[in-house]
Amino acid sequence: MNALPSLYISHGSPMTALHPGKVGERLTALASALPKPKAIVIATAHWLAHSPTVGGAAHPETIHDFYGFPRELFDIRYPAPGAPAVAAQVMDLLDRAGLAPTLDAAHGLDHGAWVPLRLLYPHADVPVVPLSIQPQLGPAHHYAIGEALAPLREQGVLVIGSGSITHNLHDFRAGYSDEREAPYVRPFINWIEQKMTDGDVSALLDYRRQAPFAERAHPTDEHFLPLYVALGAAGEAFKAQRIDAGVDLGFLAMDIYRFDTAKAAVTAQ
Repeated sequence: MNALPSLYISHGSPMTALHPGKVGERLTALASALPKPKAIVIATAHWLAHSPTVGGAAHPETIHDFYGFPRELFDIRYPAPGAPAVAAQVMDLLDRAGLAPTLDAAHGLDHGAWVPLRLLYPHADVPVVPLSIQPQLGPAHHYAIGEALAPLREQGVLVIGSGSITHNLHDFRAGYSDEREAPYVRPFINWIEQKMTDGDVSALLDYRRQAPFAERAHPTDEHFLPLYVALGAAGEAFKAQRIDAGVDLGFLAMDIYRFDTAKAAVTAQ
């Protein structure tokens, strides 16, 4: 069995669940192109903890971690089972990498997890293990988390980072729209794509200094850090495929990245 790719998904606002648009089309197509995984480990920008925390619930609840949205969003449930045995594997891999993980046997699925997973696997029939991020520890730490989880891909486990390729919510008040795109979005996402194509991990890890408009695209890191989990899980010899899912509201770029190991990518062609 070839290793599964790892994925980085821009999950957008909770409204993506009701109006999936282009990202919904892209995720549906992506799911149809992949073998069905035996489980999913998803690092989500909406679960923050001081150390890597692994969700070990057998039946994780759907968390509605937002307010001010339509009632029908709060009625949505994503009843995917958990995977306690996979969670135990994640704990072991992270522990052996010296990353001091902790287990939360009750944590559910926040909208950074269930919104994109509902578009990938609408029948909620793939077990899910959520994973926290550590916003104070930066890109290299999250890349190391991904590296530690890489062996899971050989076992049919899909490793996903869920965040947003650009995420500056201050721009809700800036007057941007589908007709008036924020000027920093294209330079930033184009730089990321070029460095991915070049395989320049060192530049990507140093994005806050090197990428154009990095602090404008990400005033804080938490929605970008899951990208490094997915990137690290692909290994040093990776092939990155950018899947363009548009720009919502003129400032939330919805890029998806698929990461394959280079050898697996050659075999698949």
